[in-house]
Amino acid sequence: MLQGIADWDAVYKNAENIADGASWPGRWVEPARLLRERLEAEGRARLGLSYGPKLRNRFDLFLPLGAPRGLVVFVHGGFWLALDRSYWSHMAQGPLAHGFAVAIPEYTLCPEARISQITHEIGAAITAAAAKVEGPLLLAGHSAGGHLVSRMGCADSPLADDIRSRLAHVMSVSGLHDLRPLQRTRYRDPLRLDDAEALRESPVLLDPLEGLRITCWVGGMETSEFRRQSALLANIWRGMGAATDMVEEPDRHHFNILDGLAHADHPITRSLLTPA
Repeated sequence: MLQGIADWDAVYKNAENIADGASWPGRWVEPARLLRERLEAEGRARLGLSYGPKLRNRFDLFLPLGAPRGLVVFVHGGFWLALDRSYWSHMAQGPLAHGFAVAIPEYTLCPEARISQITHEIGAAITAAAAKVEGPLLLAGHSAGGHLVSRMGCADSPLADDIRSRLAHVMSVSGLHDLRPLQRTRYRDPLRLDDAEALRESPVLLDPLEGLRITCWVGGMETSEFRRQSALLANIWRGMGAATDMVEEPDRHHFNILDGLAHADHPITRSLLTPA
């Protein structure tokens, strides 16, 4: 049966496709604040650390009890256009319970920056955070953040060899891995997305790092495009030698797909940390 997409904006809209969708991501503000305040009171939060010269070149670092087993870096979403590190602090709870430090950076947003510039900012953020915590490095990102951590797993990643050698696992949650369809949406102009940028920044069109392990995790209630984008990267990179996994979690939409990271025993947390 032939299928096509008539309304490209509709398949990339998230809140509009979810009951009470307008309440997201606002629902995360309070639990994120409470987690930061608790860890700060315990002396386990380092907030607003610099990784570069620009205003949003900052990250928060949360520390476990005892010496860290390694480092998780979580990169936030928002279609490269919105949000900041403050919304996501509570997502650190699952990895922290297993003894991992967690860094959550923010980055210059489009249209001030192009996506290719954001890619390099995230590389700098990961490098700065990795200098503070020894051990294996695990990357997780949501939506646009899923794109950015996937870019770290590409052969032309901005990460230096010493950081690449520590990279144990990349997890793209509801990630965007082929930017070409976004040129058909309302996002094209604010993202300053032209043909060259879409080709240069689409992980599905790039080679994975040798020995890479990547998991694409998506909600079963997400739009067809987000589910397709996850399956696409896992399929293509598996054929290029990467160890890939694709998980479609039932009864989860584009926002509550992340809830499991706040819990030590949720499958998404255990999957992220397994290689370490």
